[in-house]
Amino acid sequence: MPHLLHPQGWLKSTPAMHNPRRRAASLATGLVSAAALTVGMTACLPIQPVDSGPPHTDVLSVPIGDQTIIEGGDLVMALSAEPDRLDPTTSSSLYTRYVMQTMCQKLYDIDGEGELVPQLATALPSVSEDGLTVTIPVRQDATFADGTPFDANAVKVTLERGLTMKGSGRKSELGPIDSVEALDASRVQITYQRPFAPLTAALADRAGMILSPAALANDDATFGDHPICVGPFKFVKRVPQTSITVARDPLYYDAKNVHLDTITYRIMTDSNIRAANLRSGDVQVADSISPQDIDALAQQRNVGVLQVGSLGYQGLTVNIGNTAGVGKPYGAVDTPLAREALVRQALSMAIDRKALVNTVFNNWYEPACSPIPATSPFTSPESEACPEYNPEKARELLKEAGVSIPYEAKLLVSNTPDSLRLTQALQAAVVAGGFSLTIQPVEYSTLLDVQDRGDFQLLQLGWSGRPDPHGNMYNFLSTGGGNNVAGYSRPEMDELLTQASQTIDTAQRAKLYGQAIAQVQKDNSIIYLYRNRSLTAYSTTVAGIATYSDGVVHLSNAAFVEATQGAEK
Repeated sequence: MPHLLHPQGWLKSTPAMHNPRRRAASLATGLVSAAALTVGMTACLPIQPVDSGPPHTDVLSVPIGDQTIIEGGDLVMALSAEPDRLDPTTSSSLYTRYVMQTMCQKLYDIDGEGELVPQLATALPSVSEDGLTVTIPVRQDATFADGTPFDANAVKVTLERGLTMKGSGRKSELGPIDSVEALDASRVQITYQRPFAPLTAALADRAGMILSPAALANDDATFGDHPICVGPFKFVKRVPQTSITVARDPLYYDAKNVHLDTITYRIMTDSNIRAANLRSGDVQVADSISPQDIDALAQQRNVGVLQVGSLGYQGLTVNIGNTAGVGKPYGAVDTPLAREALVRQALSMAIDRKALVNTVFNNWYEPACSPIPATSPFTSPESEACPEYNPEKARELLKEAGVSIPYEAKLLVSNTPDSLRLTQALQAAVVAGGFSLTIQPVEYSTLLDVQDRGDFQLLQLGWSGRPDPHGNMYNFLSTGGGNNVAGYSRPEMDELLTQASQTIDTAQRAKLYGQAIAQVQKDNSIIYLYRNRSLTAYSTTVAGIATYSDGVVHLSNAAFVEATQGAEK
């Protein structure tokens, strides 16, 4: 008989995702102004020892509860970076996920406990005994924003687009699919060339956002200019570099639980400006609050803070072979950093991750040396192990590689205050290990384009994280992976990641991912640095807001509420 497809594998008995680690509040101080940092900056922010503070406590949501809802209204969210194209098949930005979450529902979603739950599907997938045939039951009461009925054929069309569209970022996420068939209006059948355990987790992200087949048939190429999906809200307009507006969709199957008239995502890249607009009441929600601001903001009258640990990571990506753009054949990057694993190992060894993170982020974030958090059921000693911090040995490795000391490299980074503060401290930290970094700040959306083109030596970016390690590793580390902007290719890595995706046993998958991480820490195409906490501030005039460990802020069921005395500080 068929098994249910759980996020960690095929079998019902597979352990559930662990809850995110609990932490409690600590102090945050100081801020380096982004305005003082310019292209080609070389000034260094020295690392100072900072003792670890008490743990942080997750606050995932502000429920409506028994508060009185004020129906309607226009909510404004301050968004810390501009989303890329609003097309789930090609998008790579976390901030696009914020916006699409209100417009484009998925077959599955993640809840506050880190579990995968049905959304446009009606149950977890069922799988044949050989693991090659997956059947997904889908809703029969949903309608796209353009009036097209939602059914199994729409799922088929969307999944096939993800597999075949040029520039798709979803192909490797969906695994080795042989065919997709709509058995009837309510059931989709996916046939695999070999078993693929991470499917449910993939369908809880952009790969599972189902697009209107009528809209795709009308103009597939420009779908991202006016996306049409099933969701509580529908797209209204986008003003580039300024805002994106969505409005309540009366065709939504659960419209009675949608309370806002519109949501406007207003682009505000400076954390200070986001915080100031929240204090003034010009915005009601603000994402990615800086650890430098969070404690003061939490004390603000009529302001609350959501916080949760991340499934993702922040790190450095080294361009090893991306000479023609992501997805294109790899070439040779003619720098010692690209050619010599010893140079990359030296860079990793020159970084004291704990001191760096504690200094820059005042203990709000935590060091990380792999893409698998310690809270994951797939954790292992290898995934939790950190490379040795040894600047003296780093210098020896550089000498062994035959490069001049200091070794000079240009580091591209998003031009946000926290990113600049981090890279300034990193710049100072690696001097002892024989490196001299020149920092080049770049606007976030531009940085995404630059990394895809391969126009970089070294860049600092992260990933918001997925509940299954396949979503944090395969696209970045496999040959031809959709997010493999490093141009990294190693057959042993491809084999380990493929084996892990085919294995139904959690312990075996954890072992294989541990072996893969040990290889990453030898090759260092990605040098993992830290894991952040999602810090979201909100006005107590609104409720029904949530943020989970995948980093996405949920506003679909948010509402304005009548003020209560308890909201005042």
